[in-house]
Amino acid sequence: MEKKNIDWANLGFAYIQTDKRYVSNYKNGAWDEGTLTSDANVVINECAGVLQYAQTVFEGLKAYTTEDGRVVCFRPDLNASRLADSARRLEMPVFPEDRFIDAVVQTVKANIGYVPPYGSGATLYVRPYMFGSNSVIGVKPADEYQFRVFCTPVGPYFKGGAKPITIKVSDFDRAAPHGTGHIKAGLNYAMSLHAIVTAHAEGFDENMYLDAGSRTKVEETGGANFLFVTKDNKIVTPKSGSILPSITRRSLMIVAKEYLGLEVEEREVFFDEVKEFAECGLCGTAAVISPVGKIYDHGTEICFPSGMEEMGPVTKKLYDTLTGIQMGRIEAPEGWIKEIK
Repeated sequence: MEKKNIDWANLGFAYIQTDKRYVSNYKNGAWDEGTLTSDANVVINECAGVLQYAQTVFEGLKAYTTEDGRVVCFRPDLNASRLADSARRLEMPVFPEDRFIDAVVQTVKANIGYVPPYGSGATLYVRPYMFGSNSVIGVKPADEYQFRVFCTPVGPYFKGGAKPITIKVSDFDRAAPHGTGHIKAGLNYAMSLHAIVTAHAEGFDENMYLDAGSRTKVEETGGANFLFVTKDNKIVTPKSGSILPSITRRSLMIVAKEYLGLEVEEREVFFDEVKEFAECGLCGTAAVISPVGKIYDHGTEICFPSGMEEMGPVTKKLYDTLTGIQMGRIEAPEGWIKEIK
C-alpha cells in the first residue's frame, strides 16, 4: 500500500479515521474468530454494560517506521498481558494474548499506508479496547463483549522539542488503595477529567497525585508514571499497588541499567523528598518522557536544578536511547520489537 497523502510534518495528536479496524465478539462463552472491517461505527444497545456501568478497558501502543524502512511495534506482548490483567479485574473475559498481538499486526498491516515515514516525528497510534456490549440493567458483569483495535496517525507529542512542564499537587485522589489504579480501565480516566480540567484552568500542565491513604507518597499523574533522577544519577520510580505499570517506564528502567549503566530503584517515594531530586519526568506511550521543570504545592514551588529550561541530561540520555531502540537506530533487547510483515 502506498503512503497516504498526509502532511506528516503537521499532524496533531488527534483522531484521523483509517481504512480498517479489527473486531471480535464474545458470546456464549467464547470469542469468535475476529475480522477486519471498514465500518468505523460501533452499534450497541442503549442498555449496554459499557454505557451503564463503565465496563471497559483499553490499551495504547505505536507502530513506527524504523531507520531501515521496517514497520514495527514496541513490546505489544506487554500490552496484551496488561489488557488481560485489566479484564480480569473488571470481570471481563480475557482476550487471548497471542490473538491480541495478531489483531494488532492485522490492523497495522491493513493500514500500512498510514504509518508515517521515518524522520517525520509522527507515528501510528494503535488503540486496542474491550467493552461490555449486551444489555445490563442490574449491577453485574455483561454476558457479551466486543474487542476492537483501531489506529490513527499522530504527530509528535512535542512539536519543536520537549519543553519542561509545570505540574501541581492535586487535591483530588486518582485511585483508592485497593481500587483499580493498577489497571487500564476507562473509568480511571473519566475520574481524572475534572482534576485535569481544573489544573489547566489554573495554568498547570498536569497533576501529581499522592496516595489516597496517607497523602504523603507520590503515585502518578492522570496518564503517566513518574521517573526521578537523584543528584548522583540514580533513577528512582514510585512503587505502589495503585500505580498503572507503564510499559514505557518499565522499559526505561531496563535502558537505564543495561544500556547506560545507571543504578535504578523502584520504591515508595515520599513527597517530602521530591525537592531533593535533580530531575523529574513523566513516562508514557504518547511522549515517552515529558520533562517536569516545576511542581507547585499549594503556594510552594519545587524547581528541579536540571530541567527548568530543557530536558535534564540524564532524562535526555534515557529518552534518546529508548527512542533509538524504537526507531531501529540502537539494537533492541530480545523480544522488544515486533516487525509488521
